[in-house]
Amino acid sequence: MSITHHLDDATLMSFAAGALPAALAAVVAAHVEMCARCRQEVGVLERVGGALLAELAPAALERPQPPQPIRTPAGVAEPIVGGDSRARIPPPVAGLIRGDLDDASWRWLAPGVWDHMLPLSGAGKLRLLKVAPGRGVPEHGHGGTEITLVLRGSFHDEIGRYLRGDVAELDEAVAHKPVADMGGDCICLVGSDEPERFHGLLARYWQRLRRF
Repeated sequence: MSITHHLDDATLMSFAAGALPAALAAVVAAHVEMCARCRQEVGVLERVGGALLAELAPAALERPQPPQPIRTPAGVAEPIVGGDSRARIPPPVAGLIRGDLDDASWRWLAPGVWDHMLPLSGAGKLRLLKVAPGRGVPEHGHGGTEITLVLRGSFHDEIGRYLRGDVAELDEAVAHKPVADMGGDCICLVGSDEPERFHGLLARYWQRLRRF
């Protein structure tokens, strides 16, 4: 697996510090499990943070609980669900669905497009999005940050092409129209802290279906 689209350094720093909204943290955790480069970077940031904390005077503080789901320790192998290598699911995601990705309770949104909401305690929305080959999501912007991780297949947009393990990290300054590549369904894990911004009648209908 060759990952070419990685997380921003500032996002990794916020993740290591436990400062990301729960939905975004879940996607980052899954990517970190799949990406050796980002996993190593998070390890470095955590060690730096630990060293800084060690220099502080002791204080009676209640440690906040990390958002759910949390990442598993570095080096833990990804479980293979259903015996199919295409269904290899990073641990932070595997704990939120029953069985294979294909076993999720997919909700029809539009021809060739489905989603599945994932349980989450904390801020934002976390979902799986499945798009059939050649189909796409209407062009949209973002009210805040949206992080998309490819779990199966691939897609492309105005920015580039994303394969398994790649992440697309977008903010309110970016609008795009992602389209699934040919060759199989594209399934992504999507975390966002604010609703998307759709335009046009069909796009607004899409947004109502998504019920952010």
